[in-house]
Amino acid sequence: MQQTSDRATRSAMPSPQPGSRRPGAGQAPLLLALAVFVLTLLVTLAAYIGAQRSAETQLREAFDYRTHDMSYSIGRRMAVYEQVLRGARGYLRGAVDVSRAEFGEYYRQLRLDQSFPGLEALGIATALTPGAVAAHEARVRAEGFPDYRVEPGAQDTAARPLMTAITHIEPFSGRNLRAFGFDMYSEPVRRSAMAAARDSGQAALSGKVVLVQEGSGGTGSGVLMYLPVYRAGAPLWTLEQRRAALLGWVYAPFRMTDLMRGVGGLAAAQLDVTVYDGDSADADTLLYRLSPPDDAAPHVPKLQASTRMMIAGRTWTVTMASTPELEATYDGIRPRLVAAAGVLLGFLVSLVVWLLAGSRRRALQLAQGMTLELRESHDRIAAEQRRMNVILETAYDGFLALDRHGRITDWNAQATRIFGLSAQEAIGRPAEVLVPDERRTAFHAAFAAFAQSGASPLLDGPFETEALHRSGRRVPVELAVAQLPGADGAGVTVFVRDIAPRREAEAREQLRQARLDEARQALNRAQKLEAVGKLTGGVAHDFNNILHIISANVQLMLRADGPPSRKRLHNILDAVERGSRLAGQLLAFARRQPLHPSVVDVGQLIERSDSLLQRAAGDSVVLTRSSAPDLWPTLVDPNQLEHVLLNLVINARDAMEDGGSIALQLANVTVDGAHPPGAAALQPGAAEQFDAELAPGDYVALAVSDSGHGMPAEVMEHAFEPFFTTKPEGKGTGLGLSMAHGFVRQSGGHIRLASAPGAGTTVTIYLPRHVAPELPALAEPVADARP
Repeated sequence: MQQTSDRATRSAMPSPQPGSRRPGAGQAPLLLALAVFVLTLLVTLAAYIGAQRSAETQLREAFDYRTHDMSYSIGRRMAVYEQVLRGARGYLRGAVDVSRAEFGEYYRQLRLDQSFPGLEALGIATALTPGAVAAHEARVRAEGFPDYRVEPGAQDTAARPLMTAITHIEPFSGRNLRAFGFDMYSEPVRRSAMAAARDSGQAALSGKVVLVQEGSGGTGSGVLMYLPVYRAGAPLWTLEQRRAALLGWVYAPFRMTDLMRGVGGLAAAQLDVTVYDGDSADADTLLYRLSPPDDAAPHVPKLQASTRMMIAGRTWTVTMASTPELEATYDGIRPRLVAAAGVLLGFLVSLVVWLLAGSRRRALQLAQGMTLELRESHDRIAAEQRRMNVILETAYDGFLALDRHGRITDWNAQATRIFGLSAQEAIGRPAEVLVPDERRTAFHAAFAAFAQSGASPLLDGPFETEALHRSGRRVPVELAVAQLPGADGAGVTVFVRDIAPRREAEAREQLRQARLDEARQALNRAQKLEAVGKLTGGVAHDFNNILHIISANVQLMLRADGPPSRKRLHNILDAVERGSRLAGQLLAFARRQPLHPSVVDVGQLIERSDSLLQRAAGDSVVLTRSSAPDLWPTLVDPNQLEHVLLNLVINARDAMEDGGSIALQLANVTVDGAHPPGAAALQPGAAEQFDAELAPGDYVALAVSDSGHGMPAEVMEHAFEPFFTTKPEGKGTGLGLSMAHGFVRQSGGHIRLASAPGAGTTVTIYLPRHVAPELPALAEPVADARP
């Protein structure tokens, strides 16, 4: 009967007449396709403009960040230099007649030439009256400088009753010797800054000058910073009091090219920085400009910014412009990709519209084919229905379906086992018979609301509840409810899982986990108490020894007659320094020590420290060094690294009672994650102890190997712990390896320990490779004369 009806339907359909005009024929499909293409082009244009604006915004944000960072770096660097001058004034303690040897030692202890690039020198300018110049020159010549004289001299003393002379300058060598004896108060720009510092008592920055060190033919710009030195104990409340108490100035000259090269950092290659003295930006006030190479084509920057900074009472105008390196980060590819994708997509969409509008016949043929496929699909669905019935009957979960009135319409065998009702008994009955009595009213109201709206919170996911067995027993179940649309309204399908066995297993697992957590917490508490006890005992023991030394010397000094003994005072100072070193080692272990990192060639550092390491190793130990020819640089604190290396050499020496050999090995190491290098590679068969997994990247590896007696595994487990040592009482604090561990981790590196009894010990330090762009070399002036 169904086939007859289909044939009748097909015979009733009108067949197309020959020569009849199809709808959509002619120019309409082409015009529609063109309209769609134009629309997509407009959308593409809007997207292209948005992508281009986004890329420009990102470039502007990068430029603003770098200009702000550059301004902050300049201000911070000049504030640091002002603090250096304040430290020098504090060292003088209200006097300028300190010996040159003491002042030179103070300069060398500060390591200003290493830690403060751009600081040309640190000096003292002594204030003189014209009548005291001759006596001053005679006194300095008597100190070993027969050619010393104050320049340019005592001319014009009536108009200028105050003179100065540079009496101390460090480093006292090279170009700085030109400034020895120079009267800076004779030059108007310097005199203005010195007078401002004298009258205010604060640091003052000079205007643009050519430094004395540059010579008369020098063209490089420079500035000087002054800080007044007043007589100790003199009142300084009024201007007259400050002028009367003036003894001189501590000052620092700066060559602007060196100063800005140290300030620029990694962002220097992305900014073209120009610095002017004062509020105006012209050639006369130009202090610094990063000139492009001679063969470079003129560059017109896309972005520019200007800011004014107050440095030690003087205004600097700093202009910054984007460089080709920064502008190269502009993402111009994305807008072009958006435009190309939009044009291609518009063409494809237009092509589809044209094809669809002009292919009604193909659409009819497609509909007939779909009719045949639907008939075949009906047969497949029937077969699939039979297959689903088999699956549901053999499923692990119970299955039931409810119509819009809440009556059971489907029931499988597993539902019979869960509820105790057969399919004949369950189908047609209301689902309320499966719900406990106290929940039936709520279930009826919720299902009625669901039947009307088709929405229920039960459809959000599986949930747990209790069902009622035929015998009246409550069964814990998990329900998964899904909506089942029907001709007479929405129904639901419910998968039911008996979770009583799972509940029992969860209860047993919770009990086991609770007991395991209690045991783990007890173990953690015990380990924490043990660690705190070891640390507290070690700190208390070492500090108690130091306090005993201080107390004993103080008691002896109290009992002794006469002035205090210098030996006792030196013993007290020695004990205080031991306490300071102990505190520094604890800070290093805790990774809280202040570091001053700089770019370091570890090979050169070891070469400079060769004599110190030889003395630390002793005459009975052979110290050898080996290094890769192209060793990478690293960014660390050189002083701390030298301290760590010295501690490792001393530990290696102490491990060899009858002498032996110590090898220092330097190598470039690349870690790719698949084959991480280990310290054991230097000693085959040795066990390893390391602080953390080595992250992939480039490292400079520093290995210290000895031929000593080695360590057993139980000692290696505690090697990095503070105050753990195998040395006799009084031979060590146990902080050497822990301090090295803290310093290396604070520097971003890793440390590994490899050892075996009788096979020696190798400590390997991995320091991250430092990569920085090279800065253009600056030409040195060749002229030799004064300004």
